[in-house]
Amino acid sequence: MTKQPAVYILASRTNGTLYTGVTSDLVRRVYEHRNNLADGFTKQYGVHRLVYYEFHADMEGAITREKQIKKWNRQWKINLIEQGNPEWRDLWADITGDEQTGSPHTQERPSYWTNILGGNDRERQ
Repeated sequence: MTKQPAVYILASRTNGTLYTGVTSDLVRRVYEHRNNLADGFTKQYGVHRLVYYEFHADMEGAITREKQIKKWNRQWKINLIEQGNPEWRDLWADITGDEQTGSPHTQERPSYWTNILGGNDRERQ
């Protein structure tokens, strides 16, 4: 998957704690969340399941959309998730094609992830 601005929602479980974020590299950022490499809210509350994402043509549009969704009440966010993912399925395999790579709470990562993750590059949180 090539880098493209995206807005995403993570959940701790079905109808659980939600986190909305924006990134230029969805696979890398979700991997960081899933493996507690991103300090903060998602690590503290165990929010690792990718339940919604949408791509944007540019980062400005993605940031605008993220801010919009963050202002929504919880039910509107749930409705957005359930429109495309009524079972709250983890969409990790959809963006990677791999169920195993980056499983939650594993610190082992395949060598090819070094190229994807690079150094300590972090997206805004």
